[in-house]
Amino acid sequence: MNMKNIYITSAILAALIMTACSEEKKEEKNWSINEQEESTAIVDTLVLRKSTFQNQLLCNGRLSAIGKAELQAPKQGGELMAVLVKNGQHVNKGQLLAIADTIARKAELEKAENDFERTSVDLQDKLINLGYDVQTPNVESWKGIVPEDVLHRAQLTSGYLNSKYQLETARKALEDCRLVAPFSGRVANVEGRAHQTCSKFCTLLDDSYFDVEFKILEAELAFVRQGQTVQITPFVFKEKNISGNITEINPTVDERGLVKVKARMRNTSNELMDGMNVRVIVESEVKDLLVVPKEAVVERDGYHVVFMYNPETHHAVWTYVDLQYSNLNYHAITGCERKRTTVNPGDIVITSGNLNLADDTEVRVN
Repeated sequence: MNMKNIYITSAILAALIMTACSEEKKEEKNWSINEQEESTAIVDTLVLRKSTFQNQLLCNGRLSAIGKAELQAPKQGGELMAVLVKNGQHVNKGQLLAIADTIARKAELEKAENDFERTSVDLQDKLINLGYDVQTPNVESWKGIVPEDVLHRAQLTSGYLNSKYQLETARKALEDCRLVAPFSGRVANVEGRAHQTCSKFCTLLDDSYFDVEFKILEAELAFVRQGQTVQITPFVFKEKNISGNITEINPTVDERGLVKVKARMRNTSNELMDGMNVRVIVESEVKDLLVVPKEAVVERDGYHVVFMYNPETHHAVWTYVDLQYSNLNYHAITGCERKRTTVNPGDIVITSGNLNLADDTEVRVN
């Protein structure tokens, strides 16, 4: 190989080596940029402002129909002849629910009517014999004709008063063979069956309104008052949110430091039932607080921590805080008393990605 070819070959090799080195440096530079970008956390922020906080007391309670009656089966008639209602049925006041056997009661009523008619005639004859002009067997029409003392004595001796009482009793016994609703409501726990005897027939519930009984801590009494609005949500229907009002605050603190509270709500759905478990939220407004989303607060080393954003250095600053109040979605925060930290209006709080942050982490605002 002559010298000219050797020089050409050497030049080509040198060019290839320089190109390879250039590509390697370019890849190293790109990798360094990507690594730096991946190490920079992307976060959302919030500027602290004084605002009104919706303080919420979360309690568990149970629905109770405002009216409840345990209805006994008709006692006068023995076994039931007809059951006219079923569980869950809505009935109106005075509606017939069941009928018992009336054969014996009808016979007693017929005998009482005959006895009363006979004693009425005997009473009339007695007064005629005493010289009083009583032409009709209507006792009310005799009051202006026969003196009261004479009429009363004649009623006693003729058996009129006793037969009148027996007639009223027989009528009442026949009426008691019919069970009617004492108020409007829904039928539950039907135990009566046709052609059977029973003592308890059913439970009648007035569920047009429900009372909700729940308990709060003694320290929470300052946030509860008569007439205050509460939100009630059944555990099984979490999409339902029903408003009610506090009607009673029991003026006694039990041995566990709890106070019994009762609220009332209107029943707007057939899905709600007596005895159903519910969650109760009592809301009250507290003004001039620094409020952040719950996601902005994390727990580290037994303390509550938020990360402040430093716009000059673009770094996250670890800051200890205390929680004044909490509800389902937010915390009201102050500086940590034990760590002697402060938070102020105008501070910028990082509200996302906090779990992956540390003090002085470089961040980029989304």
